[in-house]
Amino acid sequence: MNDVASCAVILAFRLLAMLPLRGLHAVGAMTGRLMHRLSARFRREFDRNIKVAIPGADAALIRHAVEQSGRTILELPWLWLRPRRQVLKSVVEVSGWEYVERLHASGRGVVLLTPHMGAFEIAARLIGSRLPITVLYRAPRQRWLGPLMERGRAGDGVSLAAADGTGVRRLLRTIKDGGLVGILPDQVPQNGEGVWAGFFGGQAYTMTLAARLTSMAAGTLIVFAERLPDARGYHLHFIEPDVPIEGDTLQRVEAINRNVEALVRRWPAQYIWGYKRYKCPPGVQRPAPVE
Repeated sequence: MNDVASCAVILAFRLLAMLPLRGLHAVGAMTGRLMHRLSARFRREFDRNIKVAIPGADAALIRHAVEQSGRTILELPWLWLRPRRQVLKSVVEVSGWEYVERLHASGRGVVLLTPHMGAFEIAARLIGSRLPITVLYRAPRQRWLGPLMERGRAGDGVSLAAADGTGVRRLLRTIKDGGLVGILPDQVPQNGEGVWAGFFGGQAYTMTLAARLTSMAAGTLIVFAERLPDARGYHLHFIEPDVPIEGDTLQRVEAINRNVEALVRRWPAQYIWGYKRYKCPPGVQRPAPVE
């Protein structure tokens, strides 16, 4: 993208951030429906992913999920660029925070796993307003998006750790110092940073970093920022794992995937089904199919 196009997109971001959340969610729902209708490639991957995970997915659920995916995109400027106090006020309910406080009191560190669901961008904001948190950060491919993303994610109790050796060491040090770390466990890692593990019946290349961190921490929680109907705001859930995260690294990777699956089944419309969870990173060999 050239400089002129980048400036135009940044301007659009700033203009969108000025709109009310209700308006952005309405436009986002329409955007999601258009993407699903006009892009055969997007529609094919979206529908395949949701039907594999949720065999009973009907047209109504798919339509709802498509609308939620559009809202995820359109609310981003609002979450990143609006005043922090206003963004935090949109979190109208918090459940399970007592789990965070109890684990943090142990002094051994806490791992917070936030899958690609709902308004996941707002989770660290709310947590950072209560306790400092260090979040794994991968720079976007579009260079113009980097400063906006960093502005929207960092500050006010939130520190970013780059997805490189230095950033990983920072996460490990945070856990050793008894702090909180946040990570998207279903983000596809690069070659050498993951293993193939089961995910909704398929094989997904899954990061090992989250599993390693859980082995060092006092405990792990699943975090989900539920997008409430009618733009009423967000309900942030801190959930104890349904499946114990224990054992060696591979066992922990599998347990993390089981917990993400359980969360998705509870709120299937709010998972980002268009995310290429099953892609094979460059240099990684796909596992042989099971006969």
